[in-house]
Amino acid sequence: MRALRCLAKDQSPEIQQIERPEPAQGQLRIKIAACGLNFADLLMVKGSYQDTPPYPFTMGMEVAGIIDALGEGVSGPAVGTPVMVFGGQGGLADYACFEAARVTPLPDGANMAEAAALQVAYGTSHLALGYKAGLKAGETLLVLGAAGGVGLTAVEIGKHMGARVIACARGADKLAVAKAAGADHLIDAETDDIREAVRALGGADVVYDPVGGDQFKAAMRACNPEARLLTIGFASGDVPQVPANILLVKNLTVIGFYWGGYLAFKPSVVTDSLKELVRWHAEGKIKPHVSNTLPLEQALDGMELLRSRKSTGKVVITL
Repeated sequence: MRALRCLAKDQSPEIQQIERPEPAQGQLRIKIAACGLNFADLLMVKGSYQDTPPYPFTMGMEVAGIIDALGEGVSGPAVGTPVMVFGGQGGLADYACFEAARVTPLPDGANMAEAAALQVAYGTSHLALGYKAGLKAGETLLVLGAAGGVGLTAVEIGKHMGARVIACARGADKLAVAKAAGADHLIDAETDDIREAVRALGGADVVYDPVGGDQFKAAMRACNPEARLLTIGFASGDVPQVPANILLVKNLTVIGFYWGGYLAFKPSVVTDSLKELVRWHAEGKIKPHVSNTLPLEQALDGMELLRSRKSTGKVVITL
């Protein structure tokens, strides 16, 4: 079968022919239909992601497909069931094996590209805004990087939770995408003073930040008393240092959030969240924005779209 393999640190991944895996005890095998790309994939190539597997490994963190084999001790879901799963690796291949406990069944006829795009991005925003930050209806949510893979879902879910959403992104085209997802107010990170623009809108009660750097610093200074700042990632490449005196004076809370970490120490939080998101998707309450769908042979082109920030929402590889 085909698989996109990362062979060594800082070496360009390549498609190889490898043996189709057999499911071990407690696992099932999925014939993969679609795999979502993530910024973490770029970090894995560099070896700088916190959960980079040992080299060599098959890339691809989140997939959707059809169960085609069950390992020993696995009673279901049955062969032929459409499912999605976050495996952390292995998804950019024709087949992959995953722990059965991690699999979430999908409705018959589910859109596989949207299902593959749903897990990391929507799962991150759903747990970060609800479980961690306790976002309440009527509060003001500031989303940085609001047209990106996770930022766009934060706009959509924040609006669904009843918040007033301020979307910050670079350029009119990306802001238009955030507006379509439900943003109430727009800030252009290329031309606007983020701090002053947010203050003029009454300040932020919750900040969702996958960017870091100067945008985090500006957002912190535009926070209302008792605001919560969610650190989701550092797409800018700059990990900001938090001035504790500002936290003290404004009674602010900075909350670290790493979605994948819950799979190690509290997996039920993730699986329960994904089940609810599947229901929301089936009911039309959320709609993953997939800006680019590419075949496996163009997976590196998809990663370049992420690296150059030319995509909006998610990039999905189909198999």
